Amino acid sequence: MNSRKSTFPVVMAFLLLAGCAATQYIISTNDGTMIQANGKPKLNAKTAMYEYQDSEGRAASIKQDEVKQILER
Repeated sequence: MNSRKSTFPVVMAFLLLAGCAATQYIISTNDGTMIQANGKPKLNAKTAMYEYQDSEGRAASIKQDEVKQILER
């Protein structure tokens, strides 16, 4: 019975952290391509490019004028 009591907080912590995962966004381009992004893409005003993490967690960017819209998934 004691092992159940000690694992309960660990399981609850895991579930809470899983619920805090980054929100996914879809970047729709002018040519109809749909790009999945982990977290909200951020516009870099100096480069006029949206910077984001792709679905595999790698850093990526796309020109602002190629983006039609960004939707929260």
